[in-house]
Amino acid sequence: MILPIYVYGEPVLRKSAEDIDEKEILTPDFQQLIADMFETMYHAGGVGLAGPQVGKSTSLFVIDTEPFKETYPKVQIYKGAFINPVITEEWGEDFVFAEGCLSLPQINEDVTRKSQIHIEYYDENGQFREEDFSGLVARVIQHEYDHLEGKVFVDRLSPIKKMVLKRQLNEIATGKTCAAYKTVCKPR
Repeated sequence: MILPIYVYGEPVLRKSAEDIDEKEILTPDFQQLIADMFETMYHAGGVGLAGPQVGKSTSLFVIDTEPFKETYPKVQIYKGAFINPVITEEWGEDFVFAEGCLSLPQINEDVTRKSQIHIEYYDENGQFREEDFSGLVARVIQHEYDHLEGKVFVDRLSPIKKMVLKRQLNEIATGKTCAAYKTVCKPR
């Protein structure tokens, strides 16, 4: 089922997500949530989607970097769910890339992140994993991880850049900016 995406200005995007009881991971309801999040992400044309973006203050995100393959043929492809993730280390070169976000339709800006990460998490099968990722996969993970901490990518921009975007952000928060997918935005 395609879920509506919560956009900038919605309080759920500013809350720290709550960990999921490991016993819940394999329940039919939680497995359905994961499937719905993948379906929603694909429908909206994204490469990642976090629980808060679908109105769930839940420590879960899904990613699939396959769409990058056309533009970046050498990119690592990774598809999976990350449950109760913890990034324990970020290192490497500063990596600048124009990020967008399904919760901030029509805004793309250069964001600097580290090129490599180490992350611990549970996968969709309830298996504990500890892995290193680099490049675009690491970037997508860091972007989605920020959502679990109540952050969006514009929080990483300079104060001047945020001031330039203020009108656009206000238009998203007040429902004046439309997306090609279903969103949740309460007029302010």
